[in-house]
Amino acid sequence: MKLTRIHLEEDAAKITHHANYSLIDYNRAGSALMEIVSEPDIDTPEEAYAYLKSLQQILNYGDISDADMEKGQMRCDVNISLRPHGQEELGAKVEMKNINSMSAVRRALHYEIRRQAEELDMGIPQIQSTRRWDDERGESVVMRTKEDAHDYRYFPCPDLVPVRTAPLVEKVRGQIPELPQERQKRFMEEYGLSEYDANVLVGDLELAHFFEEAARGTASGKKIANWVINNISAVLNEKGMRPSECPVKPGAIRELIAIIDDGTVSNNQAKDVFAKMWDEPALAAAQAAKLLGFEKADSSFLDGIVREVISANPDKVAEIQGGNEKLLNWLTGQVMKAAKGKANPKIVTEALKKALSME
Repeated sequence: MKLTRIHLEEDAAKITHHANYSLIDYNRAGSALMEIVSEPDIDTPEEAYAYLKSLQQILNYGDISDADMEKGQMRCDVNISLRPHGQEELGAKVEMKNINSMSAVRRALHYEIRRQAEELDMGIPQIQSTRRWDDERGESVVMRTKEDAHDYRYFPCPDLVPVRTAPLVEKVRGQIPELPQERQKRFMEEYGLSEYDANVLVGDLELAHFFEEAARGTASGKKIANWVINNISAVLNEKGMRPSECPVKPGAIRELIAIIDDGTVSNNQAKDVFAKMWDEPALAAAQAAKLLGFEKADSSFLDGIVREVISANPDKVAEIQGGNEKLLNWLTGQVMKAAKGKANPKIVTEALKKALSME
């Protein structure tokens, strides 16, 4: 992505329009606003969305801003110019304003590209203008025709002394924190994560911090990532909470994965343990498992139940030994029932296989 310029200007007051009145918020008027103007290098709404997400992540990781568009911390005006296939020169530029979310940017671009294409196909020329995007109605309306840059008096001021920024850039370069793409690559190399999982975690700075703290000092990074992405994120989204607000802290998640790894609980049982820890955050994973009756079964106790179940079901055993291994799940269920659901199904199945000499 090539940049035309990055400049600072004073933020304007925020106007919120209602049905019969408008509100003007002067709280941020006069604050420094950084405007990034890019070259016309983006070809699709999806590219524009990806660019904005990437920029937002960089601003987050640099601790510059939360860059939440819906809170007005980041805004985006988009310019759309169409041209016939094979023509290098772009057509008239139409600017779109009043876009308050990244998904709205994508919707607005799809609409405006379609609108311009339809009019051009009908022989209606486009005029350089500014349009307002109405996300509720899913359409844009003309605000004003657009003038050229010199009409805005946008030109270098002869009274301002040039500032040479190269030495400053070199000084600051070493202070830049780890950026999203660097962290994604490190997560893949250090924890063995897939590109998709690493991208999901890196996409939310708080979630990335939560995962890394949970995975610190363990060899179970991939399992922890799966839990953070598939279980913890789901609960947080359902409750409208951020990772930093999660009552089950990263260290407790590390303990939970440990009792899954040592066979104390299965993955499904771990969900019940997690729910218990959510309700009682002071509980360690092992304590929560014990309160729920999920303890690592004594081998002699479990072997005894396995022998009883095998003795009570000779017909099923004969079918299994005859090649119908699907019935092994049925036997596992019988052992789990006898153990009152407190044993680990994986360990029960392994014990059955051993007893039936299937290993």
